[in-house]
Amino acid sequence: MKFAHFSHVWAKPGLTSADRYKQLWREIELCDQLKFNYAFCVEHHFRPDESLMSSPTIFATGAGLKTKNIRVGPMGYIVPLYNPLRLVEEIAIIDQMLEGRLELGLVPGVNPIYFEPFNIKYDERKSPTIEFVDYLKTAFSVTEKFDFNGNNFVTKNAKLAVKPTQIPHPPLWIQSRDSETLDFCAKNGINTGYFLVYPRDLAFLKYKEFLSKWISYGWRDKPNIAYSTVVYVDETDKKAIDNALIRASKAYEGILEPPENGTFEERVLRFEKRVNASKDEKTATLMKNMFNPKYILENDLMLIGSPETIIKKLKKISTSGHFNTFFGEFNFSDLPEEDLMRSISLFGEYVIPELKNFDPF
Repeated sequence: MKFAHFSHVWAKPGLTSADRYKQLWREIELCDQLKFNYAFCVEHHFRPDESLMSSPTIFATGAGLKTKNIRVGPMGYIVPLYNPLRLVEEIAIIDQMLEGRLELGLVPGVNPIYFEPFNIKYDERKSPTIEFVDYLKTAFSVTEKFDFNGNNFVTKNAKLAVKPTQIPHPPLWIQSRDSETLDFCAKNGINTGYFLVYPRDLAFLKYKEFLSKWISYGWRDKPNIAYSTVVYVDETDKKAIDNALIRASKAYEGILEPPENGTFEERVLRFEKRVNASKDEKTATLMKNMFNPKYILENDLMLIGSPETIIKKLKKISTSGHFNTFFGEFNFSDLPEEDLMRSISLFGEYVIPELKNFDPF
């Protein structure tokens, strides 16, 4: 298995934005020392209560320059919000600055509120995301000027001053559970994955099919199939549960309406009604219980426990959920930094060495 420090860069009570970024660098520096494989961030906009990370380029550059070995990157760029030429230039420069340690996640974007202020149509977000893969390959493959004439992007007479260190380009990721997108990923050798809001038994079938298609397209190495959720490790199960369970149950509060729209309980009730109306039964049940501590613990929705317990849980759910890369969100709610860094340390010192050679499929 491979392991990533994954961060929404959630706002923290009592910390300014500057302090929160400094804390983030301390987390990633520790992960680098503990031989985590990756450090990833999201791109979110316009919800300061939910995420302080609106610039994946700055994240990747900052995290990379503060570390030596860990691979870093966005998970991912919301492609429709960017000029494609500007974006490939930034990707190339980051990869050069980090001497080939960039991982490149691309996403269409999941929240409509990110799009309107940019005057971008939310309903048309998928096509440019897929087309950008071809754009990137074109831009990085030519030695002279290039043209690109696509359905979404048109570029004339452009020549990049800098190409990425990694040839032909940094490893690509598109997190998705959409069958058409997953087929595109398998065909193009693009890593993928999913978040805790997708039931693992459904994911098993979906990503087993993805792996089969990946092999049928002739790729020799296995893809990374990632699963992301909150994780907290402490010296004993009791300490972990006592310290983190209630906090973990509020970790994903950002998927609710903003705090000004009501109490936590009121917003959860409205969220449950929306989920009931729009999701299949299994997904609806999972999402309605994202804020239920008992359900979280009993169903390993978020991973909480001693190193030994976390090892057992990851072996179990990686097999049942068909993933071989774990994205751990370590910093959540109002978890004190002392507990946060202890959790990361215990994960790195005990969990990673035990599971780094474990292959779920």
